[in-house]
Amino acid sequence: MRFYINVDHVATVRQARRTDEPDPVRAAVQAELGGVDGITVHLREDRRHIQDRDVDLLLRTARTPINLELAAASEILDLAVEWRPLQVTLVPEKREEVTTEGGLALDEVRARDTTAEAVGRLADAGIRTSLFIDPDEEAVRVSADLGVDAVELHTGEYANAGRTERAEQLERIASAARLARKAGLAVHAGHGLTYENVAPVAAIAELEELSIGHSIVSRAVFTGMERAVREMARILRRARAHP
Repeated sequence: MRFYINVDHVATVRQARRTDEPDPVRAAVQAELGGVDGITVHLREDRRHIQDRDVDLLLRTARTPINLELAAASEILDLAVEWRPLQVTLVPEKREEVTTEGGLALDEVRARDTTAEAVGRLADAGIRTSLFIDPDEEAVRVSADLGVDAVELHTGEYANAGRTERAEQLERIASAARLARKAGLAVHAGHGLTYENVAPVAAIAELEELSIGHSIVSRAVFTGMERAVREMARILRRARAHP
């Protein structure tokens, strides 16, 4: 299983003071030393955390692949085509949300058409494409129809579920993962995963990539980024070895 770290929240701390530290690019370097397989950053339209400079510098200095998250908005899409990261994950985006609240609304015709156009542009530029979706059959089916390379299953409802509901949400993710793999899609997952809840998700055989951010950045405040990454990587390895 590939392990990507999302360093957005390092930039969130920096932007609180509009200064130059902590630097998410430096955090990415420390995460690579800790053993991550890739770096995820979300370049939002309002630039609330990650800045253009961060993405540009990461693409020139990171030793691991970059997964660039963005909404299918023309300005950001133009930058992605220019930068050509290994992978772009298309995500929904609302100005008022604190963090991404759910998967793409692929049941809406307008959203589906906008997503299809963005996928086409990215594919033409030689960029691997992924869609951030809720773990539902219809979302998986539409994603496959759009011709993307991968889907990232939203694990937020699992992460926020109470003890009695969590098993149901876990099976929902596992079922969607099986369906996506059967449809020929690579299967990723992320959102709200922590040191305490990640193991059951990591044990799902069809998942090949996890993206985790806030929990690692939070622990890194106390332990340092490299150690925080190593601790998460150890949990993931154990979950895969003993599902």
